[in-house]
Amino acid sequence: MFTTKQAYSSFAVPDVEEAVAFYRDTLGLDVTVWEEMGGGFTFKLPAGGSVFVYPKEDHEPAVFTILNFGVDDIDAAVDDLNARGVVTKIYTDPDFGTDEKGISRGFMGGPDMAWFRDPAGNVISVGVMTPQMLGE
Repeated sequence: MFTTKQAYSSFAVPDVEEAVAFYRDTLGLDVTVWEEMGGGFTFKLPAGGSVFVYPKEDHEPAVFTILNFGVDDIDAAVDDLNARGVVTKIYTDPDFGTDEKGISRGFMGGPDMAWFRDPAGNVISVGVMTPQMLGE
């Protein structure tokens, strides 16, 4: 029988030091660097759990969102991220656009969201998450 004790997510980056600086210093997450396991690191998620980030020299960024952060106020979160040097993605697709701040406001009845990339090119979102999205 498949019975889990824990679960965690993971993804790759080509430069661990650059990624550590981004996730720890820019985003302010609790990062633990591991000399073991190929020199990756973990960061804790605000509501519990963690993500393992590992080095991969031939890394290619995913073409989808790999990580989502829930916030109470999307405008304040985007303003803060922009002040920290994080550039939110401005989508210009006529069927899926964002405003001048990079925020998609209620697309297809969904939450207000904004996307940005980490130094490795991985796509991350910030948004006002629904209880269903958070597993509640």
